[in-house]
Amino acid sequence: MSPFLVTRTLPEDATDAALRADVLHGLTRTPKTLPPKWFYDAHGSELFEKITELPEYYPTRAEREILVARAAEIARATGARTLVELGSGSSDKTRHLLDELPDLHTYVPVDVSESALTQAGQALIAERPSLAVHALIADFTSGLALPGTPGPRLVAFLGGTIGNLLPDERATFLASVRSLLSPGDALLLGTDLVKDESVLVAAYDDAAGVTAAFNKNVLTVVNRELGAGFDPDDFAHVALWDPEREWIEMRLRALAPLTVKVPALDLAVDFADGEEMRTEVSAKFREEGVRGELAAAGLELTHWWMDEEGRFALSLSVAR
Repeated sequence: MSPFLVTRTLPEDATDAALRADVLHGLTRTPKTLPPKWFYDAHGSELFEKITELPEYYPTRAEREILVARAAEIARATGARTLVELGSGSSDKTRHLLDELPDLHTYVPVDVSESALTQAGQALIAERPSLAVHALIADFTSGLALPGTPGPRLVAFLGGTIGNLLPDERATFLASVRSLLSPGDALLLGTDLVKDESVLVAAYDDAAGVTAAFNKNVLTVVNRELGAGFDPDDFAHVALWDPEREWIEMRLRALAPLTVKVPALDLAVDFADGEEMRTEVSAKFREEGVRGELAAAGLELTHWWMDEEGRFALSLSVAR
């Protein structure tokens, strides 16, 4: 059986330090913010899995449709011997690519969760004894060093997660990805597309209230990790479309004036009645915009695939 290796490039205390820094910065600025990565503790991940199954939430189904239809074409276009997946999680979607890459030597899943990497990696090598799996416990938004693996390399960043980055953050991220690639290596990028406002808002404000619970879970995480006194019932879930910036914002709106203490930070935070705290930006894209952002990072878009309804796109770009 091929080796399963795990390399930690993220310090053991990095998650706690990052949470403290994000909460302190976000709750002392105007308007207040909390980053979306803190939705994803075990319960938050379970809620997100439920979201992906909701009728209103199309991105996961649309992206999977493209992967199933185009995986063989992606394999032919890249000839990848190493597949790197950023934010790999359970590696479920990646299996469509693994099945079609005949010359693949190494799979490099990258995630902050050691447990998710270990579970997915062990399952993959059991299914594919000839595949080497070298998992990286790392935050791909903070710079990344890849292990020495054979080229060509294909880096996959799926799920539309790039939309959670603000424009300047996207530029920095794409430049950092380009720095990992040699000429001829490729990036496979998932992007949700601009569409009717009613469809977009419904995807982030489902009738069953699962997304609302997911949004409020960030408060539970801050309570548990930092001893904060948030009561999720004091806040309402808000999802709105910003037509100028072409992104969805998720917010939490205070239902009355309140003060929340965060003992671990020696912080007391006042909320006015109706004050909104942003918890997520989810940018939506157009082909010409994606092409431009990739080009600015030194990547040339060569393939653009959409699902049948034109809701979501996978793009393949090559390092020049």
